[in-house]
Amino acid sequence: MASQRPAARPLSPHLSIWRWGPHMTVSILHRVTGSGMATVGTLLLVWWLAAIAGGPQSYAVFHMVFAEFGKGALGYIFGVGLTLSFFQHMASGIRHFILDTGAGYELNSAKRAAMATFVFSVLATIAFWAFLLGAK
Repeated sequence: MASQRPAARPLSPHLSIWRWGPHMTVSILHRVTGSGMATVGTLLLVWWLAAIAGGPQSYAVFHMVFAEFGKGALGYIFGVGLTLSFFQHMASGIRHFILDTGAGYELNSAKRAAMATFVFSVLATIAFWAFLLGAK
């Protein structure tokens, strides 16, 4: 049987021909923040449930770790990071909801909406932590 050359098929565009934009960053961050929060949340939930199932001593250790961890700088960094991830994921989800209606696909409006998610997430995180620290 004679070998046949495969038909020339169109190639998909490579990343090198696309200009990087904020909408691409928001899309990637949406996936990263969602996966990160799901992973961290699952681990904490399993640890909490295991601590409850382990009895009062086990739960006291869990509570002590979180009480001490939350007082240090690392605890604040972790908390601010999770808060920023939450607000970024939420803002990006709202952006995707609006895109699902068919609106916002024009290049300028897509860029503005992507930038708005960054601005919102940073401002909401600052406001949230200002409220928490001001309540003490």
